[in-house]
Amino acid sequence: MKNLKMYINGEWVESASGESITVINPSTGDQVALVPMGKAEDIDAAVRSARKAFESEEWQQTFRPHERGYILLEIAAKIRENKDDLAKLETIDVGKPLSQAYADVEAAARYFEYYAGMADKILGETIPVEYGIIDYTVREPVGVTAHIIPWNYPIQIISRSVAAAIATGNACVVKPAEDTPLTALKLAELFAETKLPKGILNIVTGYGYDAGTALCSHRDINHITFTGSVPTGMAVMKAAAENIVPVTLELGGKSPNIVFSDCDQDAALEWVVKSIIQNAGQTCSAGSRLLVEAEIKEEFVAKVVNRMKELKVGPGISDPDIGPILSKKQFERIESFIFAAEAEGIKVLTGGRGVDVEGGEGGSYFAPTVLDHVDPACKLAQEEIFGPVLSVFSFETEAEALQLANHTEFGLVTGIWTNDVKRAHRIANKVRSGQVFINNYGAGGGIQMPFGGYKKSGFGREKGLEALRNYTQLKNVALRYDG
Repeated sequence: MKNLKMYINGEWVESASGESITVINPSTGDQVALVPMGKAEDIDAAVRSARKAFESEEWQQTFRPHERGYILLEIAAKIRENKDDLAKLETIDVGKPLSQAYADVEAAARYFEYYAGMADKILGETIPVEYGIIDYTVREPVGVTAHIIPWNYPIQIISRSVAAAIATGNACVVKPAEDTPLTALKLAELFAETKLPKGILNIVTGYGYDAGTALCSHRDINHITFTGSVPTGMAVMKAAAENIVPVTLELGGKSPNIVFSDCDQDAALEWVVKSIIQNAGQTCSAGSRLLVEAEIKEEFVAKVVNRMKELKVGPGISDPDIGPILSKKQFERIESFIFAAEAEGIKVLTGGRGVDVEGGEGGSYFAPTVLDHVDPACKLAQEEIFGPVLSVFSFETEAEALQLANHTEFGLVTGIWTNDVKRAHRIANKVRSGQVFINNYGAGGGIQMPFGGYKKSGFGREKGLEALRNYTQLKNVALRYDG
C-alpha cells in the first residue's frame, strides 16, 4: 500500500495533523493507498500559497498568456505519455471499466489542449459612448479559485476546471473526493515537471465535511467550482455567500431519453443503454428515465431488457461493460430504491439485485436494472439514484412527452430520438435542460459544448468557451481624450 502526500506550494507534504485516509479499490475492497487527511490548517496553507503565487510578479508579468498555453499543452502531452498509468489509477480509484478510464484520460488531455488554445484569446470589447471617450472592457482573472471534485469522474472534472482557471491566469486550490484522489495527485506530479510557478496549483486531500468546508468558507477564495449532490451544493452556496464569492454548481440530474416511434431504434437502443450503464450509472448526466411512445413501447423496451441481460459485470481492470458501485453505502442506497419500488408495485423487468463477481468478492456490484409501470410522481422517478437503474414511462403525444420530461426538479440533459426534424426542434425548444441531444447522447465527450443545468441541476456552465466566464471578471475602462 502506497503512502502518498498532498501538493502545496510546489512541495509534497503530509497533513498538519499527521492523520491519513485509506483509499479503497471498489472492485475488490482492497486498501491501495494512504493519503493525508487535510484539514482547515492545510487548506489555509494552500490558499495562502495560491494567493502569493497569483500576486507574484513572476505570474502577473513574466508569464504571458501564450506561455500559460504552452504549459497546458505540455500537460496534455504528459497525460497522453502517462495514459496507461493514469487509466489504471482511475480504474483502481473509481472502479470503472478500463476502456472508460482510458476515454476519461483522453478527455482530460483534450481539456488542456482546448483551453491552452484559448489562453491568449481572452478578449474584451470597445463600447461607443460619446465623442471624446474611448470605452473598453478587459477580462481579468478572479484570483484564487477553489475546485471541489466529485468521486465519479475525477480526472475529467479536475482537468476541465483547472485547465480553464490556469488559462485565464488564476491560481488553484483543488480538493479531490476523499474516495478517489489518486489521479489528482498524479496530475500534480505532471505539473511539477513543468515551469508552472510554485503555488499556482495546490491539491489538498481530505474529507468534504472538513477540508471541503474550510475551502468553501475561506475568506481569500474568489470563486468556487463544485460538482456533487444538491444538499452539499446548498451548503457550498451558503458558505460562499458569507464571503460574497461566486459559485459554479453542477448538481446532478434525472435525465430523460425521449424515444418516438419514427426513430432509428437500433441507434436509440445503443445510446439508451450506454447512457445508463456508463460508470455503473454513477453519472450526473445518466439517461435514467426512458420515455417511449406507446406505439413501440413493448417492442423497444424488450430490446433494452435483452441488451441489459447480455451485459458483463465485473472488476474494472478486466474491462467489463459495468464495474462496481463505489462503496457499500452507495450500493445499499441503490438497493433501498429497488425495495421501495417493489413495495409500490413497480415491475422489475431485469436486474434489481446485487451480483456476485469472480475476482471481485470484496466489491459491491449491482445488476443493470429496468423498471416498468413507474409512477412519474414517485420517489424513484424523481430522485437521482446514481446506479444502473432505468425507469420506463410511456406517452401518447408530444405534449405528454414534454410534461414527463420536465416533471422533475432536475434539468441537466435530454435525449430526443426521432427522424422528424420539426418535432425534434419543437421538443428541444421546450425541454428544461442545459443540454439537448438529438439522435445521439453525449457527442464524444463534448469538450467544446457548455455543460450545466436548469433548476436543481445547478447553474453556471463548465466546458467550452462559456466556462471561461467562471474564472474571469469584467472591468470597464473609460478614457477621455478630448476636452
